[in-house]
Amino acid sequence: MNNNIPSDLPEGHVRVYVGKDKEFPRKFDLEANYLNHPLLVNLLHLSVDEFGYSYNGALRIACEIDLFQHLLQLLHTRNPSFAEHYVDLPDLISKFYAAATHHHHNYCGQN
Repeated sequence: MNNNIPSDLPEGHVRVYVGKDKEFPRKFDLEANYLNHPLLVNLLHLSVDEFGYSYNGALRIACEIDLFQHLLQLLHTRNPSFAEHYVDLPDLISKFYAAATHHHHNYCGQN
């Protein structure tokens, strides 16, 4: 068994830590195939500049947790309009926060 894989991680999943706060990220166990989705690939590329490639044996994603949960919900439900309406990360971010009741200025590295 690979000692780098957490023992509580379900088979076919990867662990990621999400959040803009370096001290208090939130842990998510994702289906490994989600990492192939272009939006997650883009998030990972943006996060490398801030955190590098790993965080305690897991991937680290610099993103607002609410936005990441929204992305996961769309991936999980495989919403048919998802591919049509969210073709790139800035589009997903702008649509998410346009619908939100609160606004922040720095989302997932986008200014």
